[in-house]
Amino acid sequence: MFPAFRESKFNLKFKVSINQLLPGLSYWCSFIFMLYDFKLNNRFAELKCCVIIPTYNNQATIGKTITDTLAYTNKVIVVNDGATDTTPEILKQFESIITVIHQPVNKGKGIALRTGFKKALELGYHYAITIDSDGQHFPSDFELFLDTIEKQPDALIIGARNMNSENVPGSSSFGNKFSNFWFWVETGIKLPDTQSGYRLYPIHKMRKIKYFTSRFEFEIEVIVKAAWKGIQVIPLPIQVYYAKGTERVTHFRPGKDFTRISFLNTYLVMLAFLWYRPLRLLRGLSPGNIKAFLKKHFLDESESNAKKSFSVALGIFFGIVPIWGYQLVTAILVAYLLKLNKAIVILTANISMPLMLPAILYASLKTGEVVTGEVSTITFQNISLENIKLNLYVYISGAIVLSFAMAILTGVITYLFLSLVRNNKKTIVT
Repeated sequence: MFPAFRESKFNLKFKVSINQLLPGLSYWCSFIFMLYDFKLNNRFAELKCCVIIPTYNNQATIGKTITDTLAYTNKVIVVNDGATDTTPEILKQFESIITVIHQPVNKGKGIALRTGFKKALELGYHYAITIDSDGQHFPSDFELFLDTIEKQPDALIIGARNMNSENVPGSSSFGNKFSNFWFWVETGIKLPDTQSGYRLYPIHKMRKIKYFTSRFEFEIEVIVKAAWKGIQVIPLPIQVYYAKGTERVTHFRPGKDFTRISFLNTYLVMLAFLWYRPLRLLRGLSPGNIKAFLKKHFLDESESNAKKSFSVALGIFFGIVPIWGYQLVTAILVAYLLKLNKAIVILTANISMPLMLPAILYASLKTGEVVTGEVSTITFQNISLENIKLNLYVYISGAIVLSFAMAILTGVITYLFLSLVRNNKKTIVT
């Protein structure tokens, strides 16, 4: 019985030698070694998990990536995203062992992944591990993903790279921090690496999620919408290898793809503000949760009455002020700079949730009529965004005045309330 074909120094040296001498034979040698690794392959089968490898013009690394993957499992789906190099010829050597999908033209990594997900579901898989074809990921980490999903079923696991390691491009490190920040804004979840392509997806839980992106930005959209659906998103430390200099092949286009990602984040922030965060807030409005929140953020002694009141006022102000799509983000940023209670700010900024939005728009218009002296024909019954556009000057003027007025009013009321409650609490204790 041969031992499992792991990536020890001996095995790596052995594989490199074969690759140099007989490239075609190396694929079959790795497959033969894989046949003896029944235990791990059986775990893939028991968990209904497969590996998806999207590839586009990675002729220098795709063969080795597949070979290394086959050393652990034959539950593999490769999606050739319209490669124009020798990738199709390389993949022919594997077509009797694994599932290979050829797309006639390049459609983007997002489409390739979605194509892989669809095929995996058709084949009866519940989970899919995605691994890039450029050689930066280590298949030896498969076991870590399987261990984690056994402990936390139905989670979406993201392989967290050490972005401070040698050879990590500065642009990658910055882009990752940028992406991590916006993911937190959109979901309230902090992750160390939101751009890693090494992931385990619970695809059986993601069937009904709708996507519209097609390229690199899909990997952001998918985790944001999975989080919104209630799927737990967790990080998992992994190894990573970045080739030096020109050895590394990447199809990421800094200008175009960064712009696409920025547009996506703008859309997701607006959606988060108008739908996800209000929905999550409503779901959490049980008597027990409300009592716990008030006790933790309003009645504790760690902050002054003035600071808590200012936090309420700031949240109300940004919940009404007409900077739609950026209200919550701006409120969080200002709260951070002023060192206010961010939880209170986020809660009160959600005053403009869809349920309250018509009332806020109507109140802003009526306030605007008083401020500008102009009279609109809009009533509460016919209020709409189209009608707002026809009376934009009146609405904006009123919204600005109303935001200040409501901020001052709620801030004062909160201060008086906290002063009364805390004084009574001290009197009872005394």
